[in-house]
Amino acid sequence: MENIIPFKGKVKFPITLDPGVWIFDDRRIDLNTYFTETREIEMSEEEKYTKEVSRFWDKEIREGAVLPPTIKSEKKYEKQKVLTGSFAVPFEPFLKNAEPDQEATQLIIETDSDEVVLPIENAPNLILAFSKDGKPLRDNGPVHILFTDGTNQNDPIKGVKAFRIE
Repeated sequence: MENIIPFKGKVKFPITLDPGVWIFDDRRIDLNTYFTETREIEMSEEEKYTKEVSRFWDKEIREGAVLPPTIKSEKKYEKQKVLTGSFAVPFEPFLKNAEPDQEATQLIIETDSDEVVLPIENAPNLILAFSKDGKPLRDNGPVHILFTDGTNQNDPIKGVKAFRIE
């Protein structure tokens, strides 16, 4: 239970976060490339879906419904990547699911040694690192908090015990 992180305070839905299952999350971010690659402007879920379906149908028209032999090697590569990669997930979906009160102004990150206070407007700019070189973050974990701009990439917020909205 030491890896479970409560999300509490002025929220409609107090939730708990379990970093142990995020390796299976489609929202996971590869930290080996995240701070060096250029990112596209965010699309809505509908735009993402439409783009993905269009890509699928284009491939079906070009190649037919038969799976090419590279699918097996692609799956093997993805499995290897999961076993050796460093990953994070965006913080914003958890914040949205908890539904902070309208009057909430702060996100307080409770750590082993102190509290880090951030304006709630900055919360969507956080990512939660949960894996390094294929291993869970056990030392000073279960998550390390990074800013999306990479300013604290070499000095993340560690030892996270809880998130509190005030």
